[in-house]
Amino acid sequence: MSSNASAADAHIQDLGAYVAASPSSFHAVHEAARRLDAAGFTRLDELEPWAGGAGKFYIVRDGALVAWLTPEGAGPTTGFNILGAHTDSPSFKLKPKPTTAKFGWLQAGVDVYGGPLLNSWLDRELQLAGRLVLLDGTEHLTATGPLLRFPQLAIHLDRGVNDNGLLLSKQQHMNPIFGQAGDEGADGADLLAVLADRVQGATVDPARIAGYDVVVADTQAPAVFGANSEFFASGRLDNLSSTHAGLVALIAHAATEPTSGPIAVLAAFDHEELGSNSRSGACGPILEDILTRVSDGLGASVSERRRALAASFCVSADAGHAVHPNYPERHDPVNRPVLNGGPLLKINANQRYATDAPGAAVWAKLCEAAGVPYQEFVSNNDLPCGSTIGPLTATRLGIRTVDVGVPLLSMHSARELCGVRDPRFLTDVLEVFFRAGA
Repeated sequence: MSSNASAADAHIQDLGAYVAASPSSFHAVHEAARRLDAAGFTRLDELEPWAGGAGKFYIVRDGALVAWLTPEGAGPTTGFNILGAHTDSPSFKLKPKPTTAKFGWLQAGVDVYGGPLLNSWLDRELQLAGRLVLLDGTEHLTATGPLLRFPQLAIHLDRGVNDNGLLLSKQQHMNPIFGQAGDEGADGADLLAVLADRVQGATVDPARIAGYDVVVADTQAPAVFGANSEFFASGRLDNLSSTHAGLVALIAHAATEPTSGPIAVLAAFDHEELGSNSRSGACGPILEDILTRVSDGLGASVSERRRALAASFCVSADAGHAVHPNYPERHDPVNRPVLNGGPLLKINANQRYATDAPGAAVWAKLCEAAGVPYQEFVSNNDLPCGSTIGPLTATRLGIRTVDVGVPLLSMHSARELCGVRDPRFLTDVLEVFFRAGA
């Protein structure tokens, strides 16, 4: 079960393939569903009745996915072992009336989505990706490939930028270019027409597009680098590194055809970067809906379902911070995680992370069983701490939860950095978690 170099290398290449296939939350769910289908999972429709009982299943709700494996021996009070992650990342989202033309340039109107590091998106070849919804209600995935660029102002026109810092207005400066305008304006190059043209496997009339959820994504391929090939650079590691780890671990667990143990659940939510307040986010009812229906299928009464939740455990996996060599003062002086040192156990006295002492003990036991090192993370007291889906899940369902994740540098950049070994470490622990319980 230990993460040797070859297993880590194979895993990091697969993570890169997953990220490349997942420029939006909708694509991330589509790729996860494709892999689950190949592993013999059955997709269920929330509008239809479910037979219940043992088996491998999943549902998709917008940009979220919940997959689970119910073993043959599961009963009304069997607990759930849940891996919680999220499919969205900080970026930019396409506005209504997105095509503008001025000074000979075609530009896209975008909203800031979450908290991206704005400067990291400058001077990159970017794409638009997401879903289009037609007047008849049908949905289509689209991804343009290289199309956009946020061009930075030349230093000749901003002589003080290196000394005074780069100041970017979200409204004025974050309008990417995607073409040249003709003498009479957009010259037919409408963004919705471009998006309709890039739908795979279907012909879409842009005049029939009634709604869209489309974000900006980097097009540069993920890459391994470093003196000993120890680093991995990619977009959307926050938090596809966790979604991918949970997906790989659940599929590996399913391949063992377990007949006993907990009900293993992967809950990949959307909209975490916005606070999770949506029908597909962790503040919404999606996970509770699924757990309730699974319990119903096992014949559970209300009291038995409560017993099952009391016997459950959630690992909330989201990326965390490695110590930055150029900014050590921004980190706790004692707890300083490094890349390739193992996944983080994230702790906060104010419960911005859900980890408590019993949960930390469970995590330590899981890591020991998997032969995986782990590192503790706490924030510097002078800096505010972020949060995750962990406290939301613990509060909504009353399930004991720990917060963990892969350590990163450049979090919320268009291109983040992790260690090659850490994503495999996390997956190894999750395989033990799904199999043996907490």
